[in-house]
Amino acid sequence: MTEHMAAPELRHASDRTALVGGGRGSRMLVTFLLGALTATTPLAMDMYLPSLPEVTRALHAPAASVQLTLTACLAGMALGQLVVGPMSDRWGRRRPLLTGLAVYLVATALCAFAPDVGTLVAFRLAQGLAGAAGIVIARAVVRDLYDGVAMARFFSTLMLISGTAPIVAPLIGGQILRFTDWRGVFVVLTGIGVVLTALVWWRLPETLAPADRHRGGVGESLRTMRGLLADLPFTGYMLAGGFAFAALFAYVSASPFVVQEVYGASPQTFSLLFGLNSVGLVAAGQINGKLLVGRVRLDRVFACGLAVIVLAATALLLMSTGVFGRVGLAPVAAALFTLMSAMGFTLPNAQSLALLRTRHAAGSGSALLGTSSFLIGAVASPLVGIAGERTAVPMAVVQLAGALVAAACFMGLVRPRRTAEAKLTEPTLTEPKLTEAQLTEPMLTDPSLPEVTAADPTARPKGAES
Repeated sequence: MTEHMAAPELRHASDRTALVGGGRGSRMLVTFLLGALTATTPLAMDMYLPSLPEVTRALHAPAASVQLTLTACLAGMALGQLVVGPMSDRWGRRRPLLTGLAVYLVATALCAFAPDVGTLVAFRLAQGLAGAAGIVIARAVVRDLYDGVAMARFFSTLMLISGTAPIVAPLIGGQILRFTDWRGVFVVLTGIGVVLTALVWWRLPETLAPADRHRGGVGESLRTMRGLLADLPFTGYMLAGGFAFAALFAYVSASPFVVQEVYGASPQTFSLLFGLNSVGLVAAGQINGKLLVGRVRLDRVFACGLAVIVLAATALLLMSTGVFGRVGLAPVAAALFTLMSAMGFTLPNAQSLALLRTRHAAGSGSALLGTSSFLIGAVASPLVGIAGERTAVPMAVVQLAGALVAAACFMGLVRPRRTAEAKLTEPTLTEPKLTEAQLTEPMLTDPSLPEVTAADPTARPKGAES
């Protein structure tokens, strides 16, 4: 984060020191690392996308089987977050993160030597399981450090960084295919992982103090998650964000075949279109963070984003079923661009609104958010190929269904109450800078939220200090 940005709201003075103590360069590096961690496994998926048709031919496997390599990676990311999130609440953020990154490197290298599609699916599952550590712990670190408006803005900043991965990854993947085959993609991914692991080990500090860690085992972790799921607004935001993510992943999984096989585009053209859509997502995320957060309520921005996704998915379905006659690539690409851009208003706000309710269980809350999103996305992935690779109808159906279910979860589970997130997102033009004394004061309890006590599974253990 740069010098001219408003002073962030930090929960503890020690957190502030950990993040900004090394000066401007250190702050920017830590921000970059958190963004890179959230992008590591998505990078492994997106760089691989242009080679899907080649993998189908090289391994003599049907398109549906090759798409399972995406599903396996996605399922691994979902299950891995469910395990690593509570582990990071118990043992801190650094140890589980570095362990996960090490396993990720091994699994990625092994993908390059897979002799058949079954083996590749297995290695991709391991890659997703290990890579989940970066995604879930990066979100937990943000929750350790920030609250309220500052947290929402930081998530938008992370989208600027992590959103760069979908822009450059297919471009890199397409260029790699000019000089080598699909196996070379995994060699490059292994090299990127080595550099990121070294930087994390060297520069990313521990953000969860020992006094704030949970001392219980599996039982306490399960009770914590049960307590979070009992909070209907948290569950509503979690499911709404998850089904919106399903619409995004339907695009990620099906677009290589739709653009290249249905509309006859080259891998390089697909890479350019994919990158353009990612630019739209990043730009929308920055509009959200720079212009809307602090001026418009987050739930209203989230609802508007969902509405745009529904409209774009409806247009795609009408075009793919021939209602408008035979259409070319341009109108389909425009609808996909609109849908992807709207994701920049939905996904970061869903995460912020949900994590605002996880006070003392950021790792478990982050795990539930990530697991639900990636599991729902893993179910959506094979559905887009159910009618073969010569039609875009399944992709449009899955996208529209996901968006409609997301809207239903939002309307049915999230009640319009004067909660902490509503207060923090009322129109405001300036953020007061906090004094050092204010930074060290404990967070105030919002009367609209359930009281956090030692008996509450989301509370810190007895004797833990703020």
